[in-house]
Amino acid sequence: MAADPTDHTFATRFRIPRRMWDAYGTAAERTGVDRSADLVDHVRAFIREHGNEQELAELEAAEQELAERRARKGGRPKKAASA
Repeated sequence: MAADPTDHTFATRFRIPRRMWDAYGTAAERTGVDRSADLVDHVRAFIREHGNEQELAELEAAEQELAERRARKGGRPKKAASA
């Protein structure tokens, strides 16, 4: 499937053992962590620590896109209420 150039937050694939992914999901859920947000936070921190000038500029541009999108859509999506 070709990437949609207008979609700035795309679904990506990476390889991880199923058991590790499942354990991450249950641990995240148990501790109230959103797995997607946690991964984005990790990527953000990694770029800030190890990124060069160009990568840091790309990160800042991406952060601006997120801020603009959230402003248009009313902020970050709310967490679903736990049962």
